[in-house]
Amino acid sequence: MFKNKLVLLSPVIALAIIFIFSLTLFPSVQPQPKNLPIAIVNEDEGVQIPNQPEMNMGKTIVETMEKSSKATTDEDPAVKWVEVKSSEDVLKGLDHQKYYAALVIPKDFSAKQASLRTPEPSLPEVQIYINQGMNTAASTMAGQMLNGIIDNMNINVRTQLLDGFEKQGATLMAKQAASLATPITKRVTNVNEIGTNSANGNSPVSLFQPLWMGSLASAAIIFIAVSKISITNRKENFFAKLGQIFIGAIVSLVVGFGLTLLADEMLGFHIPQFTDTALFLTITSFSFFLMISAVLSWLGIRSIAIFALLLFFGAPLLALAPEMMSPFYRDWIYSWLPMRFMIQELRELFFFGNGLSWNSHVSSLVWIGLASTVIILASALKPSSTKNKTQNENNKTVGQSY
Repeated sequence: MFKNKLVLLSPVIALAIIFIFSLTLFPSVQPQPKNLPIAIVNEDEGVQIPNQPEMNMGKTIVETMEKSSKATTDEDPAVKWVEVKSSEDVLKGLDHQKYYAALVIPKDFSAKQASLRTPEPSLPEVQIYINQGMNTAASTMAGQMLNGIIDNMNINVRTQLLDGFEKQGATLMAKQAASLATPITKRVTNVNEIGTNSANGNSPVSLFQPLWMGSLASAAIIFIAVSKISITNRKENFFAKLGQIFIGAIVSLVVGFGLTLLADEMLGFHIPQFTDTALFLTITSFSFFLMISAVLSWLGIRSIAIFALLLFFGAPLLALAPEMMSPFYRDWIYSWLPMRFMIQELRELFFFGNGLSWNSHVSSLVWIGLASTVIILASALKPSSTKNKTQNENNKTVGQSY
């Protein structure tokens, strides 16, 4: 037994398996954001206080945030602050998935800030937008950051006001005392909402696994069935490949509409555009089917393991925002995953009110399918594919003659 090479190599094989499957866990272990884009709009017009320079608290807040993000020179900052001119522009940017959240400082912010020292204080208010549909985890983290910033500002403003009243020896009025509890109020608005059930935010990722497995299983079954057909020349092999593609198209149509129906009726996912979603899942399933079939056509059924590994590596990454991945996973694994086009388009269909259209996500899947089709048909011209089958037929004929 100990002379068997597999037995001797078993510790190395076990270690390699542990290493491979451990790689699938690393992306989701304590993800740290890097350059998370958050928009900030400063519409504050400032206020002129007698015998003092003009006060513009909005400008001060923006400068403080930018300095804090640039304080770390060795590593990328957690937040990438993006200055936007107006509330209208920032809302458009949120709809185009440019920012995970946004902070809007209104025109009268400084004026209300100055009123906190008067007998008739008026609480300044900031607007926080959280772009839920872009990515649940990243947008939640961005919202927590903005809420934390405002809470810290409240502590600083409260301390400054109390110090000022103490130095003046002033007695606090009832309204002034009440305003010190929360000197700056915040209004939080969720845009491109995922719904009341937080699980809906992960519905694009949840739909990936069954669709991928359906495409994988159908590609393997149809490939095996076609491989068992008796083929004597390249022409017959070519038409067999065409039949394989045609059957795959029918299966993909069933997968696309069937999965959409199950998700909407049985799983409780909110699918606002049923037909568009079903058509897109059909396109996606067919693209995956063709891609898997193309590899099987050249490498054989054993290459199915490649796509099983893609599932293990891809699923944890698809739930994360690119800004929450390490550079290795973001640049060398995530950017090469064809499944990301499915997730990105489903987010637009589910949360951003966009219908199915010819965009970068759909076009990428279509081009993958077209390239895979060419590869499948080209496999019919392999010399070995017809030569071996012809030899087998000749052997059968010789055997029968004897």
